[in-house]
Amino acid sequence: MRIKLFASIYFIRRILISIIVFFGVSVVIFCLARLIPGDPARIALGPFATQEMVEQLREVLHLNESIFIQYKIFIENLFKGDLGVSTYTKRPVIVDLISYFPATFELVIVSGILMILIGMPLGILSGKFKDTLIDHIARIISLLGVVTPSFLWAIILMLVFAFWFPILPVSERYSETLDPPTLVTGLLLIDSLIEGDFVFFRDALAHLILPGLAIAMPAIGNVSRLTRTNLSDTYEKQYIEFAKSYSISEFKIATKYALKPASIPTVTIIGLDFAFMLGNAFLVETVFVWPGMAKYGVEVILSKDLNGIIATCLIITTFFLIINMIVDFVVLLLNPRIISVD
Repeated sequence: MRIKLFASIYFIRRILISIIVFFGVSVVIFCLARLIPGDPARIALGPFATQEMVEQLREVLHLNESIFIQYKIFIENLFKGDLGVSTYTKRPVIVDLISYFPATFELVIVSGILMILIGMPLGILSGKFKDTLIDHIARIISLLGVVTPSFLWAIILMLVFAFWFPILPVSERYSETLDPPTLVTGLLLIDSLIEGDFVFFRDALAHLILPGLAIAMPAIGNVSRLTRTNLSDTYEKQYIEFAKSYSISEFKIATKYALKPASIPTVTIIGLDFAFMLGNAFLVETVFVWPGMAKYGVEVILSKDLNGIIATCLIITTFFLIINMIVDFVVLLLNPRIISVD
């Protein structure tokens, strides 16, 4: 009962901190968006618009008000679920986000899965067979993943698996010859499974592999290196030697006694890397012509679409905060003592 009470207080505090951070970031983004050179109304209407038309749009966007009044109006509309109208697409920003965000979210989900499926086993092998050939190979792969940026991995993977060995597609979310499934979630893999269209599912998955792996490679390196370090340290603990003396199988020692304590820092890094993937996806999406948030984000920045810029940044901020909350919950499950330490 006492642990549940402490856990509740712990997460209430985390939620309050996240709310404060969200509004703090919103203030910074709101101010920075207005420091971008150029008149948003003039850019939206084009060079041939009359001054009267520009002034009318400025009134609609509240640009003639002080920045404090503008932010007050923005927060009031935000609580109503209104992110304003994009001066670039001429549509409500919330409609734009619904159109573009699922593509990026699906890409990030696949990248996160690849990060875990490749990074953790690579780190476990490296830590289990420390200072052997397996360890050296794993460390080289991890180092290459860390020091090489995602956009460069995108180009390398495109050259290898699309041009030298043309086995995977390199652009868009699906082949033009296929009809997309009925949009339910906006995630093509899930929507195609709902519709029972396995041909489209395989095609959409093939389109996800290269950009997903490009985004995941730096995170794979981080996860692998951290898992190796923590697992190596754990294997040197006395209770591991004690377990070995009782002839407990290596598999049980690795999974039950070594991996769980070693995975706590790794889970934290996985969460942070997963959150950062949404921002890192921008350059990779550009390379693979992926119709996601990157395309929308670049367009609204170039057109100084204030509502679009703020909404894009707040989506990334919200995603980051939610992932951090999930990480806190997972770490708490792995080590409940963190409540008393924190």
